[in-house]
Amino acid sequence: MLVLTVAVATLALALGAWAAVRLARDLPVILRQLVAGGAVEVALLGQVAAAVALTASGHALAEPLTFWGYLVFALLILPGAGAWAFADRTRWSSAVLLVGTITVVVMELRMWQLWGQVIPG
Repeated sequence: MLVLTVAVATLALALGAWAAVRLARDLPVILRQLVAGGAVEVALLGQVAAAVALTASGHALAEPLTFWGYLVFALLILPGAGAWAFADRTRWSSAVLLVGTITVVVMELRMWQLWGQVIPG
């Protein structure tokens, strides 16, 4: 699970850096950035598949609702930010994408913490 968490966070950070550069240059989001956001989504779907498989094979979570809530919400953040960025053709579209990627990275860190928690008992 660590490999997938690092992969998703790294892809999101790279996309966020790209959005930050475009924001600093007063440029809107371009289609290639939205395609890169799709790559982050594919990695997130891989993480969902791995989490389902590992949970089904016996990995117990101390806070399952919180973990799955973060994972589902992480799947929704970038499509929402991408739709907003595509509709808004100003420099602020880059800001929206940047905030979305930072949110995904923070959620990945929190999911990693939740994944490693031991169930008391």
